[in-house]
Parts: sequence; C-alpha cells; structure tokens
Amino acid sequence: MTMRLACSFAAFLLVLPLSSMAREVGEVDTAFKWVGPNHKIMIEAFDDPVVEGVTCYLSRAKTGGVKGGLGLAEDRAEASIACRQVGPIRFKEEFKNGEVVFKERTSLVFKSMQVVRFHDKDRNSLIYLVYSDKVIDGSPQNGVTAVPIMPWPGQ
Repeated sequence: MTMRLACSFAAFLLVLPLSSMAREVGEVDTAFKWVGPNHKIMIEAFDDPVVEGVTCYLSRAKTGGVKGGLGLAEDRAEASIACRQVGPIRFKEEFKNGEVVFKERTSLVFKSMQVVRFHDKDRNSLIYLVYSDKVIDGSPQNGVTAVPIMPWPGQ
C-alpha cells in the first residue's frame, strides 16, 4: 500500500510541470450546483513546448459541486482539441512520435488527460491526440487535430 501511494505521489509530481503551461481562455457553465462550483466546460490554450509556432486549444469538462470545489471529483474523459499554426514553425529539438506535450490530472490521483504529438513526415503535418488515461483502465474517448507545416508569410 505504501509503495502504491509513493508511486502515485511521484506520478502526480511529474504532471505538475506540464499542466502549468496551459492558460485558461474561458469557460461555460453546463449544470447549476447549489453547493460548490457549477459543472463547466473549460477552454485552455497552450503552446507546444518543442515546436515553435503551434498553439493548441483544448476544451474539457470540469466537475463542480462540493467534490469538484475541493479537487476530489473525477472529471469526465471527454475532451476536444484544435491546434493551429500561429507563426513560423521551428523544431527546437528532436522529438519522438507519441511524446507527451501536455498533461493534466482529472482526478485526485489515478486519472489524467494528456495530449501527445506525432510528426507525419510523408504529409508534412503535425498530429495532436488528446485522450484520458487511468492507472488501471484508460478511456477510448479521444480527439485528434492536424497542423500542416506551411511557410509563414514574410518568412
């Protein structure tokens, strides 16, 4: 039991640096709660840390109520993603396909939502996949977006 708790805490600490990169753009309430915050859909933006010139917009459910307000609720696995070229694309360093670009916990310990990146060299595109995972069983719910690598005006 102690080893499991230590591993969970270590995994939680690894998530912190990646989740701090997102900036909240906006939110809408989806269900009123008498006690605690309402259920909502959040829209967040983050820049790819390795590929300059790409910004991703992520919408995801955020559970409200008492548990949600205390950070104890498990958020739903559904998420949507749209990534766009916002400037000249430049690779800051080499990366592997499937590398995690963004990760945020969606429950107290065992569940997270993450975005991974792939480079489709044949089609000169970047593909971003968002999905939810659990320590025991992941979710097939996912979203995908592609960014064609295009010349930027003036470059």
